[in-house]
Amino acid sequence: MTKRILQWWQSGIIYHIYPRSFQDGNGDGIGDLTGIISRLDYLSHTLGIDALWLSPIYPSPMADFGYDIADYRDVDPIFGALDTFDLLVREAHQRNLKVIIDYVPNHTSDQHKWFGESRSSRTAAKRNWYVWADPQEDGTPPNNWLSVFGGPAWSWDAATEQYYLHSFLSSMPDLNWRNPAVQHAMFEVVRFWLDRGVDGLRIDTAHYIMKDHAMRDNPSNQIVHTTFHKSFGAYDTQLHLYDKGDADVHNVFRDLRHLLDSYGQEQPRIALGEIHIFDVPTWASYYGEQLDELHMPCNFGLLNTPWQAQAIRQAVDTLESTIPACAWPNYVLGNHDEHRIATRIGAAQARVGMLLLLTLRGTPTLYYGDELGMENVPIAPEHERDPWGIHMPGLGLGRDPERTPMQWEASPHAGFCHAEVAPWLPVAANATTMNVATQLEDPQSFLSLTRKLIDLRRSSLALSGGSYRALESTSTNCFVYMRETADERWIVALNTGTQDQILNVTCAGDASIILSTYLDRQEHVDLATLALRGNEGGLIQLT
Repeated sequence: MTKRILQWWQSGIIYHIYPRSFQDGNGDGIGDLTGIISRLDYLSHTLGIDALWLSPIYPSPMADFGYDIADYRDVDPIFGALDTFDLLVREAHQRNLKVIIDYVPNHTSDQHKWFGESRSSRTAAKRNWYVWADPQEDGTPPNNWLSVFGGPAWSWDAATEQYYLHSFLSSMPDLNWRNPAVQHAMFEVVRFWLDRGVDGLRIDTAHYIMKDHAMRDNPSNQIVHTTFHKSFGAYDTQLHLYDKGDADVHNVFRDLRHLLDSYGQEQPRIALGEIHIFDVPTWASYYGEQLDELHMPCNFGLLNTPWQAQAIRQAVDTLESTIPACAWPNYVLGNHDEHRIATRIGAAQARVGMLLLLTLRGTPTLYYGDELGMENVPIAPEHERDPWGIHMPGLGLGRDPERTPMQWEASPHAGFCHAEVAPWLPVAANATTMNVATQLEDPQSFLSLTRKLIDLRRSSLALSGGSYRALESTSTNCFVYMRETADERWIVALNTGTQDQILNVTCAGDASIILSTYLDRQEHVDLATLALRGNEGGLIQLT
């Protein structure tokens, strides 16, 4: 077994920050870049992550809280200024932290100057920078495409008597990536941020940017199910074959990869892509046939996999057997679009989930607060802020519950903002006990578990970059796998049930539990009679 030299984006851990909710630095109840800078020591030294990924910080009307961008080359005053961002990059790099930013290429805000010019007349220089189309003979939209946020994906512009396309809110018109001028302008945006020292891009809705050239109707979906995602209402009544994911998108990503590679291979600049495609071979195609597209298409497979040992194993094994040779996997259990992992599977199993996330082969992305076991915060309907939930009521699509302020300490508003300032979303009721300061004092806390796992991962070549293979055991309630190099072997055993299990793991060697998710045992074990308590995961070293 040969040793593999890993790049920073392969061996490291990415930490996802929702800037509005991480730390308020200027006293207005909204998180900002100054607040993030003040917490860099926590990220680098206390927690030990390697890269931070920021959700959008650009100037925006905030119709979708920053994903509706009015200027790609600046920072919204809510979050700071370009100088503040530059300081963040410098301070992060001094702590050996990489900085990844959200790149939103599919659409702009309708307040962007490009769209203002585009909609000014049919002959405007930037008319073809967005997707415009004539109505059908009866005046209805050009085709049957639907918006993810509800209703048709087309809005009528009375002044120019055409429809424009918006895959999301009507205030977020889609760019026309078939126009070379758009591609050039958007690649210049990438250069702007790379020249400021950014280490990578997380590309929002990456597969949406290329639609069917003929704009054909989507076929109906005869079997509507939610096995792989939550219900999107009427949107689920179509098979979305033509409104996203056209094969021409791969040409764009090859060109983007060439641009990123031009900044050098010693410290590579990377591209992660948000791609909600649950057909694994199609999803994996975004690595590129020659691994010349995205460094990592974001893998959301575990977010909606039933929390059962064999279902989790199947998801992992399918990924491992499908991605191209030498491609690097990645995993995520929580993000700003999904309910908190501790809410989805329970606090006890969330600890098992953290062991899974930090020991699978591939790059883990850790959502802020998940290192504590933070849970969803109930949001009363009258206080809902998220447009997805507001525009599509009754489906539970609102994302406010997982975007609430980070819980730092037991003070008012959990140390997120000053006591006399109301935070933009409410702080969890249990923040007085579930917070960073309290958990740092508890050797068996969720944060203590996360820190120990990160330390073990960092110190072990097998856990950070070794091979993966599933192991057989006598319990269908347990998922057991091996991580190994030529010099190291580790077994990870996860009990996803509430009942105690006795396993017979078919593997030779002296075995010792180095870490239990309960943080209360380190002992020699017999793999033929390996005992796991309910809701327990074990990290076992073989000699």
